[in-house]
Amino acid sequence: MIECATEACSVALLEGGAVVAGAFEVLGRGHAEKLVPMIAGLPDRGRAGRILVSLGPGSFTGVRVGLAAARALALAWKAECLGYPTLALVSAMARAGNAGPSTVCMAGGHGEWFMQDFDVEGLPLTILTSLAPERARLAGSQRLVAGNKAVDFAGLMDEGTVVPLAILPDAQHVQAIPQSLFTADLTPLYGRPPDARLPSSPE
Repeated sequence: MIECATEACSVALLEGGAVVAGAFEVLGRGHAEKLVPMIAGLPDRGRAGRILVSLGPGSFTGVRVGLAAARALALAWKAECLGYPTLALVSAMARAGNAGPSTVCMAGGHGEWFMQDFDVEGLPLTILTSLAPERARLAGSQRLVAGNKAVDFAGLMDEGTVVPLAILPDAQHVQAIPQSLFTADLTPLYGRPPDARLPSSPE
């Protein structure tokens, strides 16, 4: 399991739904240099018959690094490779010990926040959006708000309106994601348009 779409980088080896080993570090940058050694540090160098990898949203670079590693390992090991949404993992982590639906609020690009609501089973209630903080406040939320921008979001709301849970995605919890959210389509979920655009064609 590979998760490096945010400032955190994590890997995990699972067997029969149980975590055999895992590693989690908050890096900020440097996922490309850290990810492969983290995988190599797992038992049997992390070899598995199925690889699960984050599709994002999050850092463009982090998402691409994770997907490139997952594809390469799947090819080398002749393993199945499936992707999952990062915000679904955060929602799954929030549900541990917290009943009810949740809103996931994560740092996006250009000061915006990635937002999405999930039900009590961890399935999406709304589509993924990228909003400026003031627009995110107006959009509302579930009472439980999880993610690396949860505390900031709570600060914009009336006191007691939401319960913030500041967490970063960790691959060791990936088995809590609903199975229906795993996909063989490894198209990245960037959550917003890329910063760079192709120049317009001359008229």
